[in-house]
Amino acid sequence: MSLQEQFEQAVADSKTLAQRPDNLTLLKIYALYKQSTNGNVEGEQPAMTDFVARAKWDAWNQLEGLSTEDAKQQYIDLITSLKD
Repeated sequence: MSLQEQFEQAVADSKTLAQRPDNLTLLKIYALYKQSTNGNVEGEQPAMTDFVARAKWDAWNQLEGLSTEDAKQQYIDLITSLKD
């Protein structure tokens, strides 16, 4: 199976996890997905008063420079570890 196929399977698997991951893990999943599909974050950092958008933006921004292939592999590995 190709990396893209594994990634697509992991995305599908992420929607059917037995337990909802904690918030930090959810942020990591979000950031890895965005880095995998969009590359580096663009745009202005959201205001401090928009807590959720700011947390998502910050998590994604921490992955700046990570290749889409590496982000996909990390995403796959994280979702696989959550399935076990």
